Amino acid sequence: MTQLTRRTPNRTLRDLQREVDSIFDRFFGRGSGDEGPSAVWAPSTDLTETDDAFELQMDVPGLSKEDIKLNLQNNTLTVSGERAREQKQDDEDRVRVERVFGSFHRTFTLPDAVDPDNIEATYDDGVLTISVPKTEESTRRQIEIQ
Repeated sequence: MTQLTRRTPNRTLRDLQREVDSIFDRFFGRGSGDEGPSAVWAPSTDLTETDDAFELQMDVPGLSKEDIKLNLQNNTLTVSGERAREQKQDDEDRVRVERVFGSFHRTFTLPDAVDPDNIEATYDDGVLTISVPKTEESTRRQIEIQ
């Protein structure tokens, strides 16, 4: 009698690779998404400066704008929120989870030369854009030589 079994000669090697990846992820602080709701992550952020403003662009895909909080206190801008873990179906077997879930926060110390009353934030396609205008006194101006 012949038995029908699935041959997976590389299965042991894949299992070993997954375990080594997991060890490195834990050692270097890269979450595998299995840390639960208390995991903390930091979204990637670009900061640019123009003559009249600073602009922060933060990648926070999978969130709605209601999931994100912006706070300003003593020239410190804090962006925080939480990305909830997706519920797994009973018939699913997750092979690898690389997306990080849980709380996040980023804190930015703003220079004194910004106008905190006119900070604006927009959220579009998973990117949070925060515009921090500079004060009139701090903007660059051309001085004519006499």
